[in-house]
Amino acid sequence: ATFRAIQILLTAHFPFPFFFFFPLPFVLPHAQAQAFPSPLSPFHFFLLSHPLFPSFFRLHQHHISSLSLSNLPSPISNSPLRFSPQIRTKMEAVAAAPSPSPQPHFPHDAAAAAASPKPYKKSLVTSLMEAATLRTPSFKEDNYLVSNLKPSDKKALQELQDKLSAAAGGPCSMWGIDLLSSDDKATVILLKFLRARDFKVPESLSMLEKCLAWRKEFGADSVVEEDLGFKQLEGVVAYMQGFDREGHPVCYNAYGVFKDKEMYEKVFGDEEKLQRFLRWRVQVLERGINLLHFKPGGVNSIIQVTDMKDMPKRELRVASNHILSLFQDNYPEMVARKVIFINVPWYFSVLYSMFSPFLTQRTKSKFVISKEGNVAETLYKFIRPEDVPVQYGGLSRSGDLHNDPPKPASEFAIKGGEKVNIQIEGIEAGATITWDIVVGGWELEYSAEFVPNAEGSYTIAVEKQRKVNASEEAIHNSYTAREAGKMVLSVDNSASRRRKVAAYRYFVRKSAMV
Repeated sequence: ATFRAIQILLTAHFPFPFFFFFPLPFVLPHAQAQAFPSPLSPFHFFLLSHPLFPSFFRLHQHHISSLSLSNLPSPISNSPLRFSPQIRTKMEAVAAAPSPSPQPHFPHDAAAAAASPKPYKKSLVTSLMEAATLRTPSFKEDNYLVSNLKPSDKKALQELQDKLSAAAGGPCSMWGIDLLSSDDKATVILLKFLRARDFKVPESLSMLEKCLAWRKEFGADSVVEEDLGFKQLEGVVAYMQGFDREGHPVCYNAYGVFKDKEMYEKVFGDEEKLQRFLRWRVQVLERGINLLHFKPGGVNSIIQVTDMKDMPKRELRVASNHILSLFQDNYPEMVARKVIFINVPWYFSVLYSMFSPFLTQRTKSKFVISKEGNVAETLYKFIRPEDVPVQYGGLSRSGDLHNDPPKPASEFAIKGGEKVNIQIEGIEAGATITWDIVVGGWELEYSAEFVPNAEGSYTIAVEKQRKVNASEEAIHNSYTAREAGKMVLSVDNSASRRRKVAAYRYFVRKSAMV
């Protein structure tokens, strides 16, 4: 009701049709929980980051006297949200200021206007384009090297180690790592808890002790081996698949399946089902954490890819709060490196573009926003095509995970109005060639033909030219040559002005016959 009141006030002054209230999807582990602490939503962060928020808050405080900073990250100075210094100062000043008397309209105060940040002058279209593309470089990930810590942070680490040793009444371990040892892996874990609490030792120790107690009660160390009866959700809703270009495990989340009411009731129909799902979601995360190195300078975090297509936001609100709370309290800095949102609705892009100018570079660099149609182009910047699932414009199929490491793919781009012919030469008689090819967003013509080397031989149309729709996955095919020649794969983007990313790979198996 409080934020609805502010929403009405904002809408009265800025009657745009996109002031929506919706919760973040519950697929977000600690990385997102840090940037969007529950129970706030993107609307709240737009509100807090809006340059006129202090004026709205103070002038209408008598209308919404129930609003307090207990609804916000508290204290603001310790919030994991990284607002710019000007906005942070303004928020703190508003929180400390007394309530003004009601006024019928906004007074014109030239001094106050001069002191306020200048309005963001980029057009809405420009802001949306920047929010939906990758104009912001990634921040440098923490390497957990003790030698790189500030003296005060080194002191905090030693103090946490000493207090944990004094407080521990027995074995103290996480993910098979003894936290009481001086091992580098233990140091990495302790630094994660310290960073989550800004190197404040008492709070870090309290968080760590609560996490240890929760893991024991929950049975987190053995949950990976449990059969929780969600076979139908594996590889569909939340799953680990492949690695990014730097070796980080990638977790994909797609909750559009719960748009089906029958499926929703089957999984979330009652409290018992909800708790079992939460246990399964923790199981998925634990599998990903088992792939981490826990070594200074190594791979110590997970990348999250969240598919927002068809996601029923209102229905998943309860589960969202549970998941955010669990991950925020018990998995600090485990998935805080990069969060990629794909198939993002237009209104999400609008909201993000409105509050992103007031966030610091580090906070913004944790998020990548990709609208529908740009999924493959976005993911290829972080993940190799052979590791991207086929449903997102890659070459990785779930059945491939049980085989050898994926064969590397060659990447290329097709400009608008361009046709590309890929020629695979040196195919001997009796050899079988197998290939995969995909173009992000397709909507172009594709064909495959075999051209014999011998003069007078006829070209064989292996796959006749056809238009490939945007929803189609990677093409997988094979052909056994009766004579020596070459395979030509053609992709024709002549009818489009848009540049598209693409990838292909192949291997040739020679005939066993002599």
